[in-house]
Amino acid sequence: MNIKPLADRVLVEPAAAEEKTASGIIIPDTAKEKPQRGTVMAVGPGKPDEPTTVKVGDTVLYGKYSGTELQVEGSDYMIMRESDILAIV
Repeated sequence: MNIKPLADRVLVEPAAAEEKTASGIIIPDTAKEKPQRGTVMAVGPGKPDEPTTVKVGDTVLYGKYSGTELQVEGSDYMIMRESDILAIV
């Protein structure tokens, strides 16, 4: 991958949206929610006074409306500030 985030930015590959509920009901495409979980693909160097705490390969939870969606080589990614990440799973 040729994307290198700057400063405190993180590149995340979102997890696939849920196809079924826990009880087995199939969710139609129009009712699917945006995933809020993903895998870190690249991490920026951080700010001089704040090093980054996530690393490549971490599974993270992030806010519903955080980050910017982008598509590279046919794959969907999100780029966001590290502060938009809520937790490492």
